[in-house]
Amino acid sequence: MIAVQDLTVRFGKTTVLEGLSFELPAGGSLALWGENGAGKTTAIRAMLGLLPFEGRVTIAGLAMPGQGRAARAALGYVPQQLAFYDDMRVDAALRYFAALRRAPKAQPAALLARVGLADHAAKPVGALSGGMRQRLALAVALLGDPPLLILDEPTASLDTEARADFMQLLAEQRAAGRSLLLTSHRVEEVGRLADTVIVLAGGRERLRCPAERLERALRPESVLRIALAPEGIEAAMAVLADGGFEARRNGHGVRVRVATGERAAPLASLTRAEIPFHDLSLEEQPWTPE
Repeated sequence: MIAVQDLTVRFGKTTVLEGLSFELPAGGSLALWGENGAGKTTAIRAMLGLLPFEGRVTIAGLAMPGQGRAARAALGYVPQQLAFYDDMRVDAALRYFAALRRAPKAQPAALLARVGLADHAAKPVGALSGGMRQRLALAVALLGDPPLLILDEPTASLDTEARADFMQLLAEQRAAGRSLLLTSHRVEEVGRLADTVIVLAGGRERLRCPAERLERALRPESVLRIALAPEGIEAAMAVLADGGFEARRNGHGVRVRVATGERAAPLASLTRAEIPFHDLSLEEQPWTPE
């Protein structure tokens, strides 16, 4: 569906993206993960032919940027910054983009229903919430029924509820067999929507792994702070040591180092030993690129 080889972007003498390569097959899903400034958006904009680049990009077998118009017909794009005319009605806005993409005349109404905006069709775009505007952007991206969706930080500006709703819409697109290429800095988002994740930092690939292993790869260890009654601390230390955990006392209990994915194990050991605890907190160990 999309193939990228040695993608490099330079602004003058500054290299902002270097040597990115991957292949996304039809029906697959890949995420570019990284903090702000990692090079994710630069990579997307280069693939779309919006930035000059070195290397090779093909979309649906068509080379970018030389065959850009034909290649872009095979994809839908949801940018990080949405651009709509706020005084336009929702249905009119979608019909406007449908005309630009030469989509079937019946498709805008069907897409508004699919993304949950049918009841808001007569509203001006400016009256929509952030989540609804993002749904409209997805409807625009789906015009013409492209086999590939490219999404740049699709939930970055949404609140928790709107994010969950939009994630469900994207999961439905994935389940329907549409290819997804997305950027994100949210581990849980990548885990739900992607098959494979490429971690970028400083414009270079630092890690590649199956999406379900991302959290463990980024944060191999955490520290649990378990608050205990003073009289239970010594017994808790002994139980945790017997269980193979590295535990140390702190002011109101113990600190236990655990592998990501095994955070519940020390608590289970204390529960089996009938040692009560009354509070706990988690210290994430930050990931730093090599």
